[in-house]
Amino acid sequence: MFQGTGSDVGKSVLCAGVIRALVRRGHRVLPFKPQNMSNNAAVTAEGGEIGRAQALQARAAGVASSVHMNPVLLKPQGDRTSQIIVQGRMHGTTDARGYLGRKAELWPFVADSFARLQADADFVIVEGAGSPAEVNLRANDIANMGFARRAGVPVVLVGDIDRGGVIASLVGTDVLLEPDERALVAGYVINKFRGDPSLFDDGLGIITDRTGWRSFGVLPHLPEVGRLPAEDAVALDRPGDGAGDVVIAVPRLKHIANFDDFDPLRQEAGVRLVFVQPGQPLPGDAALVILPGSKATIADLKFFREQGWDLDLAGHLRRGGRVLGICGGFQMLGRSIADPHGIEGVPEAVEGLGLLQVETVLEGSKTLVETHGYERFTGEAIRGYEMHVGATMGPDATRPLLRLAGHHDGAVSDDGRVAGCYLHGLFAGDGFRRAFLSALAGRDFGLGDYEGGVEAALDALAEAIERHLDVDALIAAAR
Repeated sequence: MFQGTGSDVGKSVLCAGVIRALVRRGHRVLPFKPQNMSNNAAVTAEGGEIGRAQALQARAAGVASSVHMNPVLLKPQGDRTSQIIVQGRMHGTTDARGYLGRKAELWPFVADSFARLQADADFVIVEGAGSPAEVNLRANDIANMGFARRAGVPVVLVGDIDRGGVIASLVGTDVLLEPDERALVAGYVINKFRGDPSLFDDGLGIITDRTGWRSFGVLPHLPEVGRLPAEDAVALDRPGDGAGDVVIAVPRLKHIANFDDFDPLRQEAGVRLVFVQPGQPLPGDAALVILPGSKATIADLKFFREQGWDLDLAGHLRRGGRVLGICGGFQMLGRSIADPHGIEGVPEAVEGLGLLQVETVLEGSKTLVETHGYERFTGEAIRGYEMHVGATMGPDATRPLLRLAGHHDGAVSDDGRVAGCYLHGLFAGDGFRRAFLSALAGRDFGLGDYEGGVEAALDALAEAIERHLDVDALIAAAR
């Protein structure tokens, strides 16, 4: 089990790399994260939800993703509560204090899923959540040492040297652990080192002298990691990616979800992808504004207006720009959104942005399905997944954007400059992305290989792990 000294220290990517390294050695490996908190989710083959990081780790393992790889998923929503997804399905909602009292009831599901994976693998690589030093959350813990203790799993701690204070974070974690927890720690890894790693030899000595833990190595900062889908919203803090002249703006909604939809655009030469931070205007030179998915569509629509982005969007359209909405962003573009049963919070109905002649009602069971089809205007093949509640209907829906297996999806305005759909993963298809960007820019775009780039990045990560970490010692520590 890889646990971090804090959030965003690189646990998810490190686990994916270790998994790929072990698979390349001929082992059957499966990923597992007992508890995750993220609005970046993926749909599994069974039609359930798991965290996006575990879907990437399943890809690294060369297996289909399963709900048992992430049995407890918390998805924050608009009224300071979170949906609880258990083994892929909705299990109610809770606030933070209420969840502390519910963790004990979730352990049987965690134990069941872990046992299923153990029975089907040579190695199960487990990812912790947050930090084991958060001792105020120790009661009934299922995410870090509470899981490791009950499952008897050895732990490797991961420290991020790039953010500074890595010696204090590791030594401080040791101080805060209980004796039985400390006994589970097999050692530690230093992650994201820049420069000559031998310069940190004294640091390794200090950590080992203070804790008694062995070092499994120092992993350098790897540019290839930038090609892998990010799960943590910290990745959205960057002001912009790319130096291209085609500017695509994505407003960073308060409850933004599935933002890895935009990774293929971020990596495309000629594109500058900008996540617009709250309080900042939508850029006036944007060719396209994309309204992203949201875990709390009505709350985020209100947030959108509070930032003045509705006025910016109107100006963008007057200048001839284009607008695309995906999932919750698609719903916001319509004339109205109604939540009569309080699925997202209190029952209410709100006026939409009115850029598409459609209305949305949030009701019925959640749609969770992997699907494929083609975009109707380019004819290019697409594939992805749907993950939404509600139905969207109206005159513009008679001009759907997509044809998917068994049904149409989305809507397009009469002038063709505003469109929306429910499909996540729209831009991962190289042919569609090239056709879409070429039409947007008025020139041909080179055909990038997005999926091939992800695979190459996973292989490069595995090779770096083999070079810089003692993988034989990690294997020996497992049991």
